Amino acid sequence: MKAPRMRTAIVTGGAGYIGSHVALACLQAGLRVVVLDDLSTGFRRLVPDGVRFVEGDVGDRALVRGLVRETGASDLLHLAGSVVVPESFREPARYWRNNALASLALFEAAVEAGVTSILFSSTAAVYGEGADAPMDEARPVSPASPYGRSKLAAEHILGDLARASGVRYAILRYFNVAGADPQGRAGQLSRESTHLIKVACEVAAGRRAVLPIFGVDYPTRDGAAVRDYIHVSDLADLHVRALDHLSDGGESFIANCGYGQGATVLEVVEAFERLLARPLPTEITARRPGDPAAIVADSRYVQRLLAWSPSHAGLDHILRTAWRWEQGC
Repeated sequence: MKAPRMRTAIVTGGAGYIGSHVALACLQAGLRVVVLDDLSTGFRRLVPDGVRFVEGDVGDRALVRGLVRETGASDLLHLAGSVVVPESFREPARYWRNNALASLALFEAAVEAGVTSILFSSTAAVYGEGADAPMDEARPVSPASPYGRSKLAAEHILGDLARASGVRYAILRYFNVAGADPQGRAGQLSRESTHLIKVACEVAAGRRAVLPIFGVDYPTRDGAAVRDYIHVSDLADLHVRALDHLSDGGESFIANCGYGQGATVLEVVEAFERLLARPLPTEITARRPGDPAAIVADSRYVQRLLAWSPSHAGLDHILRTAWRWEQGC
């Protein structure tokens, strides 16, 4: 009896923060992994050992078709894209080009070349204004930024192509991803980060002078914005479970990825200061465009569907792993 053929997964954006953790999780699950990344925001050093790296544009149809056929890849995990909400207001064309048009080219080429499962990295920003109460997938989508609109467009593109071709897909709507691999193999590198916990770590390490807090006049318990922080390693595990679900013949789905617990920006800062045992220099400034007051996930659907429960939950744990990575990077 022949041994089952090893599955090959292509991870776009695998030299980035979340993508490198997803590549690690796929590798640990026994998949052969190929990373496709143009290194515009990624870092070659984040690509795990044992993973083939291809530098290139995800919108290059010929490159994608050739790579799928050469490797025999059955799975595509699309994590590449532009992700900074305020920047999307200044450069909307780039966001539509990178998040929607490039995704169209990628999905079309991958389907033509024989990929059978596609996983797309989406965002809670498709919902627009949030609420303190956890939001489930039935909540109407109404993105408030070009970033959110471009991601929602890519969701529709994938759904339409999949229905026409028979490809199975999963759309994972990330809430606020944070932390780093507890073993120190991957973490967040950035040329100009806007993520709260990453910026706080850079301030604590002396790489930035001050931590900006964007707005304390929101209708929340302390005036600061509320976010649902999910550890990046738990999110990576969800990707592997989603791939297994699709590979086993499971139906396509859209799911929220979070813990269902919100923390305000000020609560995050206070928790980090307790970890450091010293205060951080902060500066209150105006709200950023496109930032909702509160956005918290109801993730019960994905927990039931994929038999998933988090292994790295807890704000203190997220902060400890992020700080440990920052000190060593």
